[in-house]
Amino acid sequence: MRLCFLVEEQYRYDGMPVEVICQLTAWGHRVDVLRPGSSLVRLSEAVRTGSHDAWVLKTVSGGPGLSLLEAAAAVGLTTVNDARSIRGVRDKVLAAVIGRSRGLPMPVTYAAARPEALGELPETEFPLVVKPADGSSGRAVRLVPSPDRLAELAGELSGEGMLIAQPYVRNSGIDLKVYCVGGELYATERCSPLHPDRPAHERRVPLSAEVARMAAEVGVVYGLDLYGVDVLLGPDGPVIVDVNDFPSFRLVPDAAERVARAVLVLAREGGAVSGTGGAGALTGEGRTGPEMDEAGSFTDGTGPRTDRTGASADGTGAGADRTGASTDRTGAGADETGASADGTEPGTAEIIPLPEPARGPVRFRATAAGDGR
Repeated sequence: MRLCFLVEEQYRYDGMPVEVICQLTAWGHRVDVLRPGSSLVRLSEAVRTGSHDAWVLKTVSGGPGLSLLEAAAAVGLTTVNDARSIRGVRDKVLAAVIGRSRGLPMPVTYAAARPEALGELPETEFPLVVKPADGSSGRAVRLVPSPDRLAELAGELSGEGMLIAQPYVRNSGIDLKVYCVGGELYATERCSPLHPDRPAHERRVPLSAEVARMAAEVGVVYGLDLYGVDVLLGPDGPVIVDVNDFPSFRLVPDAAERVARAVLVLAREGGAVSGTGGAGALTGEGRTGPEMDEAGSFTDGTGPRTDRTGASADGTGAGADRTGASTDRTGAGADETGASADGTEPGTAEIIPLPEPARGPVRFRATAAGDGR
């Protein structure tokens, strides 16, 4: 297969995607690397029907990579994840509306284009967690304890564009991160960036059935195949506070191989199965096909073997045929680590909470929770 990875400078030397690219080329697939943040792209040549079996995005939110991925999707190329689904989680305003309208346990969310507009919220809503609507990797996330502190931060927040604010969910200061790859779920815990005074070593942990069902539902709602979910264990149960496409997959065993196999499956099958959700949500229907061998090739060249819920029946996650030459691997990877005011009359911005969920039945994708060992 021939694949194109969109990789921004921030991820130039990161294991995700460098190790994934190395694994794919070791299996005999060709991987082209495009750096959208530093390259002059001749669109008529780079983005054309039939140029690649799939395009894969590993870039920051708000960067130029997503526009190129959407261009690839527009000419019929497969994208990993689905380009519409990526847009649905990278815009945190859109993600909040989609998630709550589909019944996911997410905090009440407010949106405002000017930080001073958030000052109209009653004091009972504080503490607030305020962050840019296009933020990623924890950038500019702030715990704001009071209206007075919000006023002090107005200058810092004014350059962040659209902001979202959510009432703080009281918790232990430990974040739970759930990764989904190849239909399997793995959980890790780590110290919350909002509570740096509570050190905790990042480690694999067992995944409860409740959190596993919730994380699997995230993939269905947003139409994602490779993703991460940030979960807080609040006083009223687990709460989703963020969803990321193509995360670091830190501490996932054999992560590079698992992600590489998943990419090949999606490339071979033409991407995620789309449903009726606002971001191309998955329907949860299963697909069938043959197995893939350990070298990354399908046994009969037609597709992976899956069960009726869409997950690999043997847990390996993917495969593909060998049709391309390996690249020189010189250009990839990187380090991971409401309503707006109309601007016509200062101080009149309206704060509108995003809608309450309309609950209904949701079909789940097959998952396998990490055992924590």
